[in-house]
Amino acid sequence: MKAPKVLDNLKPAHIESRYGEIAKIVVMPGDPLRAKYIAENFLTDIVLVNDTRNMLAYTGFYKDTKVTVMGSGMGMPSMSIYCFELFYFFGVEKIIRVGTCGGIVDTLQVPDLILADSSYTEGSFAYLYNGDPTHLAYPDKSLNETIIKTAKDLDLHLTIGTVMTTENFSFYSDIESLEKRIPSNLKVIAEEMESFALFHIAKSLNKQAACILTVVDSKGSNIFLSQDARERSLNDSIRLALESIIK
Repeated sequence: MKAPKVLDNLKPAHIESRYGEIAKIVVMPGDPLRAKYIAENFLTDIVLVNDTRNMLAYTGFYKDTKVTVMGSGMGMPSMSIYCFELFYFFGVEKIIRVGTCGGIVDTLQVPDLILADSSYTEGSFAYLYNGDPTHLAYPDKSLNETIIKTAKDLDLHLTIGTVMTTENFSFYSDIESLEKRIPSNLKVIAEEMESFALFHIAKSLNKQAACILTVVDSKGSNIFLSQDARERSLNDSIRLALESIIK
């Protein structure tokens, strides 16, 4: 897969950090305030390395390993800006997204953990990015294998499957119509808004990416987590991401 053509001498337009301030490994929630929460509760010796547009990024240490946590914002356009700049301009090698999702199969309960082994989108993100007509994107296989092994070590149950990356928030759109259009050969278990862009960009730049999701609402449950409960429920996925990314 080819990388997109980038103008010569281009500089990052959305991250104001010096090279080396951002670690080679990044844990990436959507919410910049969740990045702040992760830094303050899981890392030591933290330094704020970006606050442009309030997209907070902190670099610190997790078990003596230098790690950056940074928000991606919501949706593929925002994710694509930040993960591209991290990979392309700042030498980042691995990004693990930690986010939330809606379960679309009855077997998923709140707050189950999902590891995406592929991401489907109906949209044209890949074609616009580098002329690739694909609608499926994949995480790094070895990084996923590390996450699976680490989850077992931490006694955390993971549901592994295909997720759908949508271009709008499901509660504010006709998600049932979209679900009916999913190709019959795909067994999509959940929907979110960022992983396809992360996977596709990482692959184009020969980088590693993965996505760990916490189910915050599901067809198989009548529970809908509040904002505070969502933050607390993400602690398992945060710990799993940090333990995996340092290996």
